Amino acid sequence: MTDPEVDRTPEKDPADWTTGDEPMTGPQESYLHTLAQEAGVEVPADLTKADASRLIDDLQQRTGRGA
Repeated sequence: MTDPEVDRTPEKDPADWTTGDEPMTGPQESYLHTLAQEAGVEVPADLTKADASRLIDDLQQRTGRGA
């Protein structure tokens, strides 16, 4: 029997990612540019995966695209 109170897909803080210092992925970069265009902001060059994830979260909130 499965406990509905247990989160089976917990989100990990980007600061705790073992690959967080690697360059952002192609999909992250593409989505960031879409969000940045909607928010009227520039995407900094050379973001890490962790920094890109945090910026995505921020821009999702600004644009109303957040979950």
